[in-house]
Amino acid sequence: MVAQAYTVAFEGVEARIVEVQCAISPGMPSFSLVGLPDKAVSEAKERVRAAMTALSIALPSKRITINLSPADLPKEGSHFDLPIALALLAALDIIPKDAASGTVALGELSLDGRLIPVLGALPAAMAAAEEGRSLLCPKACGPEAAWVGATQVIAAASLNDVVRHFTGQAVLPPAEAGEVIRDPSARDMRDVKGQERAKRALEIAAAGRHHLLMVGTPGSGKSMLAARLPSILPMLTATEALETSMIHSLAGLLSEGGISRSRPFREPHHTASMAAIVGGGKGAKPGEISLAHNGVLFMDEFPEFPRMVLETLRQPIETGEIMVARANAHIRYPCRFLLIAAANPCKCGYLPDPARACAKVPHCGEDYLGRISGPLMDRFDLRVEVPPVAYTDLDLPASGDSSATVAARVQDARSRQTTRFAGIANTRVNADMEGSALEHFAAPDAEGRALLARVADRFGLSARGYHRVLRVARTIADLDHAPYVRLPHIAEAVSFRLAIKTK
Repeated sequence: MVAQAYTVAFEGVEARIVEVQCAISPGMPSFSLVGLPDKAVSEAKERVRAAMTALSIALPSKRITINLSPADLPKEGSHFDLPIALALLAALDIIPKDAASGTVALGELSLDGRLIPVLGALPAAMAAAEEGRSLLCPKACGPEAAWVGATQVIAAASLNDVVRHFTGQAVLPPAEAGEVIRDPSARDMRDVKGQERAKRALEIAAAGRHHLLMVGTPGSGKSMLAARLPSILPMLTATEALETSMIHSLAGLLSEGGISRSRPFREPHHTASMAAIVGGGKGAKPGEISLAHNGVLFMDEFPEFPRMVLETLRQPIETGEIMVARANAHIRYPCRFLLIAAANPCKCGYLPDPARACAKVPHCGEDYLGRISGPLMDRFDLRVEVPPVAYTDLDLPASGDSSATVAARVQDARSRQTTRFAGIANTRVNADMEGSALEHFAAPDAEGRALLARVADRFGLSARGYHRVLRVARTIADLDHAPYVRLPHIAEAVSFRLAIKTK
């Protein structure tokens, strides 16, 4: 007779149910594992054998066959240890067969039978809930998996606890969700002296999730401004927090099972590889753009990134997802992020300063910013120059609004967008508007339309650029509490659109 247990195999953020079948039959003593396992899964039989011995359970001198079904689905990771052990325990009649078949299990076994935490408990719990099964996982993974709330999560410290639970000797209580992690960021917008136009651009970017490019000399405050962007962003909604945490669970970034309501802020170095930025490598893991889902991706020294890496950003910016293609699988990750890019005006960084600029002016600036291709530059809704701040201004009192004040305005604008787009699929903020929604909600008045037509004709705006100006104008109108897009909103959106040219 064949005993079954269930676990999951990960394809991106999707967890596919895998049936673990165990058959014990007469024949030469052996322990075989089939079903397209990788090296870590193939080694599970040795860990399972040692853990069983630690529990004083002797394996029979028969042929033991473990099949991971579907057999054509690649199986990767050490989390297959626990379901293999469960199927084997059920085949040996040590635990009830129906107990193993009603549970989705994942966990790595140590040689003494302890359960070691693994990645992906949150998406595994989602898959278990969809199948109507409970989830069994290591104790350290319980608080993370319990956030799903739609299925029972049992967290055990060892294989011995699992046996005692299923045999009724010591039933384990359901795991409780971990604490909500809050980021006690002390960075405030009032710390930035001057740079009022850049602060305004950050506020608009935060309110409508518009991509922003800042260009300025070294030390002008570009990184300082970007680091304070999280302080004005609204907290993640429950749906967004779950989406983001599923990706972070696969990457092992969840701390002690807690889910953060703060938006991710990722800042990869310009030497990062393409796999690190867009995803890939062994197991096709999520990259920085997916780890920044529902948050911010800050790319400092933007032109210094490899050209191929920059060009791969074009499609994810438009679609909000990335497809990592491999020979045996195509893995899809969500990546709806807010891109903040910072760049010097030229290689040395002092193009605007006649006293310090090199002899190659102005071609050095054109060549340097020319590393940002036209199609990629076209995807930046907001472009702003960040001029240097005089040292005499650094002693002046703090000016401008605090992060709390700006965050309140941003939250109010986001609330308007939530109400506006209720019932419209895949549209949460103004940057997502397209088609009839864009024509209906972002249509300017007659004067605004006339101005935009003149700008489009004079500066050769692309269709994408034309629509992005309308989206930014709609966000400016939301910050202005205006029900319709008017001439001043179009004018300000255009001023940001045309602030920086690569040629």
